[in-house]
Amino acid sequence: MTDLSGKRVAFVATDGFEDSELTSPWQAVTDAGATAVLIAPKSGSIKGKNGHTQSVDAVTADVDADDFHALVLPGGVVNADHLRMDESAVGFARAFFEQQKPVAAICHAAWTLIEAKVVDGRTLTSYPSLQTDLRNAGATWVDEEVVVEDGLVTSRTPDDLPAFNAKVVEEIAEGRHSAQSA
Repeated sequence: MTDLSGKRVAFVATDGFEDSELTSPWQAVTDAGATAVLIAPKSGSIKGKNGHTQSVDAVTADVDADDFHALVLPGGVVNADHLRMDESAVGFARAFFEQQKPVAAICHAAWTLIEAKVVDGRTLTSYPSLQTDLRNAGATWVDEEVVVEDGLVTSRTPDDLPAFNAKVVEEIAEGRHSAQSA
């Protein structure tokens, strides 16, 4: 098993996240020894679309990518739609690309990456309804369970979580990716 001891992984989400797309990768990185930190636009707690509630550790306006080794963006339509409108969340996500750190996005989370202007020229996947948005932002969209490109891990739906989680842990273990850029 890959050891992520000493690694801090930021999870950015808000109300309406897809429950399993937060809880499953969270479990994968913590099982590998990482510290997972939940970051949201507001303090308190957030609630998933299927009822999972989780306490917020920090707010997007107060965090710095320098303090983390990787970023995970869970999906969920409402979650992703609200996050892409949060300038702090978008800037935080972009900073991981600028620092060449691993980023993972599943389902509708690619909306935040579009808003951060980091998908142009990249190949990735997402929930199928985002393919036109991604293509319009300059990305090549493919229908695959998991796509990895220079530290960016993307998947389509909760059905892809086993493959997604394995690649998330692998990319975090590898660390910075020199080809990762904003």
